[in-house]
Amino acid sequence: MNVEKKETIAKTILTAAQGYLDVGFTHSLNPYSGCVFACRYCYVREMPIQKYKDKPWGEWVDMKTNAAVIYREEVCKLRSKNKPIHLFMSSVTDPYQPAEHHAEITRELLEAMLNHPPDSLQIQTRSPLIVRDTDLLKELNKHCSLIVSMTIETDREDVRRIFAPHAPGIPLRIKALQQIREAGIRTQASLSPVLPFTPDFPTLLKEAADRIWIDTLLIGDGARGSRSERLGMRTLFKANELQKWYTSDIHMKVVRYFRKFYAAESVKVSQDEAFPYK
Repeated sequence: MNVEKKETIAKTILTAAQGYLDVGFTHSLNPYSGCVFACRYCYVREMPIQKYKDKPWGEWVDMKTNAAVIYREEVCKLRSKNKPIHLFMSSVTDPYQPAEHHAEITRELLEAMLNHPPDSLQIQTRSPLIVRDTDLLKELNKHCSLIVSMTIETDREDVRRIFAPHAPGIPLRIKALQQIREAGIRTQASLSPVLPFTPDFPTLLKEAADRIWIDTLLIGDGARGSRSERLGMRTLFKANELQKWYTSDIHMKVVRYFRKFYAAESVKVSQDEAFPYK
């Protein structure tokens, strides 16, 4: 895939939380625009950030080179007003996509957070690259409520290749999350969205994830499933004979199943309240 990479100067880095994030988070933080993982179900494909681009989703990345500087400025301003800061990183990109190997924008942000920590931080990724920053995460964990959430939609590689062929493999993600947990950092496996999985899925996650977050295409695409419909997800499920997984109640079935392996309070679905930070 030919990816267009650009260095950009961000005017702002913290965005007021809204929609599905307005359940405990105050702001989202996106070190990049665009995402080369290009998952076929990604709702960002249907958002203005992509609609007005002249290149397809997955073929461009804007790197916000001044992100750490802007972060410090905005956090200091919020603190001067005694505002709480609960961050979700990231909502419309992956902070550890391949560009991060060399750009290190996310790492610079974590370094800035050591001096200006938020009250809480959830890092959302599907990349094993996050293990590189374990040193910073361990230190930051002393100063704020931190959780690393790894998107693990399924335990079936054949299913991943259908829906997210450019994303890291599932075993690599599970191993990375386990390493983060072994470093003493709270972890979450985000089944977002739920894709077809085997009966062994909860067992595979037990050593890696302290808690489970469940989301689906029909309740979690930011538009009550309409974006997923426009992206052709119903057709894609049917074409691969997986249509029984594309139902309005799949989240409740998955919640019930996972609660056979996890304590009930450790398994939540996206239409419920957010997990507490403490």
